[in-house]
Amino acid sequence: MPIGAQPPGRRGTVDEPYSALNLRLVLALFGFVVCTVLSVLLFRAGWTVPGWLLAAWALIAVGDAVVVQLRRRARARTEGGSDHSLFE
Repeated sequence: MPIGAQPPGRRGTVDEPYSALNLRLVLALFGFVVCTVLSVLLFRAGWTVPGWLLAAWALIAVGDAVVVQLRRRARARTEGGSDHSLFE
């Protein structure tokens, strides 16, 4: 394996690396699901302050997912709709 900033044949440079938008979208949706489930469980257990904190984090995860989806659509428009893997 060559030692360098990025494997050969990959898009992006050292100054402008490619973005993992699909992975970021999956992580945001995972964070939303986990925070929502834990928030509901904490509310049912009577712990309201941690429940509200997790509910706020769930809303932040939704906002992050919306921003990532907008960036993915913009990337698809500029690149002609090419498919990307989870890590691109």
